[in-house]
Amino acid sequence: MNGHNELKDKMYEWTEKYATKAGYKLNPDREALEYVLDGLASRVEKFGRRYCPCRIVTGDEKEDRKIVCPCIYHKDEIEKDGNCHCELFFRPS
Repeated sequence: MNGHNELKDKMYEWTEKYATKAGYKLNPDREALEYVLDGLASRVEKFGRRYCPCRIVTGDEKEDRKIVCPCIYHKDEIEKDGNCHCELFFRPS
């Protein structure tokens, strides 16, 4: 389990850097944020890639590339809804 927690910490560091660079913020609800980070870490363990935990991995490499976090949908979702589907990245308030 320790390896999973280390991976989860790396996912946090990566997402925080990306959010800052992209002008977003991470989910302010710590529990919800932990849940998504846990999902990301699990996807890396299972598939070896940072697949979005809120989307289905199909096994089609070309299609699945679209859902590597940050997925191709996140910018439009944040623009439209204020956050991405996973509720990981949010528009700054």
